[in-house]
Amino acid sequence: MARNEEKAQSMLYRFREAQAAELGLGTRSDRRPRTAATCKSLRDCERWRGEILREISRKVSKIQDAGLSDYEVRDLNDEINKLLREKRHWENQIVALGGANYRRNVAMLDDDGKEVPGTKGYKYFGRAKELPGVRELFQSRRKEAEEENQALAYYNKFMNQGPSYYGDLDEVDGKLLAYEREVEDEDWEEAYNTLRENLGLPTDDPPPPLPRPVANVRETKHDTQHPQSSSSKRKAVDQSEDMDMDADESKKPKTSPTATPSITTNLDASSDTDVTRIHAQAAAAYISFLEVDHLLPPKLPSHAEMESILLTLRKKALVEEYFGDAT
Repeated sequence: MARNEEKAQSMLYRFREAQAAELGLGTRSDRRPRTAATCKSLRDCERWRGEILREISRKVSKIQDAGLSDYEVRDLNDEINKLLREKRHWENQIVALGGANYRRNVAMLDDDGKEVPGTKGYKYFGRAKELPGVRELFQSRRKEAEEENQALAYYNKFMNQGPSYYGDLDEVDGKLLAYEREVEDEDWEEAYNTLRENLGLPTDDPPPPLPRPVANVRETKHDTQHPQSSSSKRKAVDQSEDMDMDADESKKPKTSPTATPSITTNLDASSDTDVTRIHAQAAAAYISFLEVDHLLPPKLPSHAEMESILLTLRKKALVEEYFGDAT
């Protein structure tokens, strides 16, 4: 008769022991710990994680059985989710012990490349997706996803549009500008006639023309003759203004080329200052506690003055850096 030690060495005994361990029927000392934090061996953590994976695989295969009742399907699905949570705890413990990182959050995708609903949090497997309460849940999520895709497809039509969609090229051919001028003239004439009737003025005099900025008139004329881009229009306006200035200068008496620009700039500056002072005096006449100097705009330093101030500050900083404070 064989002894117990010889029985333990037999192939059949070892096979039965491995089978019992796989089914979770091992000895008390060989059972999986309740909490993963109590296990301090990386090898044991890998072993228990593999055992949980085998249990999950076995239960997922079992939940596909069509002969199970709805209650059994729900219980199996709950057990699978419980094992998944336990597996996550063992993976966290493996990472804490310096092992491999198995916590890969890979999204489950369907045939269209979209994420399958119900793959985060509580999950459903096999026949659990066909349960009465779960089926409506999946259908509602699928309907919401379809509505979102339809809304996105609708708004995609208005995205990444060219400048013509926003009306930036409407004034290139000049037709829109000509139509706007005609409408402006009609409105101006109608408003003038209404004002003349209200004031009782004679109706024999024709209405005066609508005042328009000179630059805009030149620009619109150039646009009707040569439709170009915005940059070319600016260049054309600048060229026309230069030609007009040359013509005006040719009519004026000739002076020295160095004196002419300074005279014109001084005249412009003096005229601007006179206008601002006149406005300030008119405003100060209504406000007794303010003086004219208080209402004038502040005097800004010129470019040369700013350069001299910055140069002085830079020299002072260099002197303090290399020779210290002079005081």
